[in-house]
Amino acid sequence: MIIGGLTIAPRTRHRLDLPVARLPTQTMMSLPITVINGAIAGPRLWLSAAIHGDEINGVEIIRQVLNQINVNHLVGTLIAVPIINVFGFLEHSRYLPDRRDLNRCFPGSPRGSLAARIAHLFINEIVKKCTHGIDLHTAACHRINMPQIRANLNDPATYACAQAFAAPIMIHANTRDGSLRQAAANLGIPILLYEGGEALRFDPKAIDAGVRGILRVMASLGMYELTGDDLAVPESRRVEQTKWLRSPRSGLLHARFTLGQQVNKQQLLAEVTDAFGEQRTKIYAPFTGLVIGNVQNPLVNQGDGIIHLAVLD
Repeated sequence: MIIGGLTIAPRTRHRLDLPVARLPTQTMMSLPITVINGAIAGPRLWLSAAIHGDEINGVEIIRQVLNQINVNHLVGTLIAVPIINVFGFLEHSRYLPDRRDLNRCFPGSPRGSLAARIAHLFINEIVKKCTHGIDLHTAACHRINMPQIRANLNDPATYACAQAFAAPIMIHANTRDGSLRQAAANLGIPILLYEGGEALRFDPKAIDAGVRGILRVMASLGMYELTGDDLAVPESRRVEQTKWLRSPRSGLLHARFTLGQQVNKQQLLAEVTDAFGEQRTKIYAPFTGLVIGNVQNPLVNQGDGIIHLAVLD
């Protein structure tokens, strides 16, 4: 395995920094990478997080996974990049300094914007050297997601990984233009996108689900043996469609649901009131579904997405 011109020998764990660009102070900003190269050749899996700099659950997930891997028992190679958007991570920001969304800039360009250059570097030094990938995310700021996998479930190899991950739900989702998932899929590399928790917060349940899911995927690929509780694979429900319910008016949101709750058609989910209690608008479930995400800030504007429902048959 060669990354950044450095050869990582078998049965070796190596920490390296891949130079990205200099700050105005001339300090070099680099991608921190940990490579664990097993004793036997096999699948090459990358783990990535913080492509949006304020999504920090994945950073902790990767840290915990790395702490559990013994290089002497690993088949293949694990490449971990816990912080792709180092600039946003340091600024507690989803975006890069020029407000670009890094996850809309793949596969990138060596002569483009800062986002394009980071994307190009990541694709060429990490993605193209791997056989599988798992990209870790949380909800955007002021929102929260229950643990979930988003992937092309119509691709057999990707579907097998999603089943092995065993998040509470797996959602068949089309790729977005410029996303890391689209770029990897175009290269024929199975990739899972894991969502769980909220921005700028550690969510213990989402972190635990992410760690266990990654280890299950590694086991399914023959990279690592599981022991104890990790051997049990919970059921993961497949979902083909999701829908955001939007606020019909501006005001204060009063939730009548909990994250992860299954709701019935026409069930009362929330009320939006004014600050004086003089006006009240009720929001009902348009179909039977599962609450997979919701807004955290009770102050909402007309048209804001407030409840994310998975459509259940």
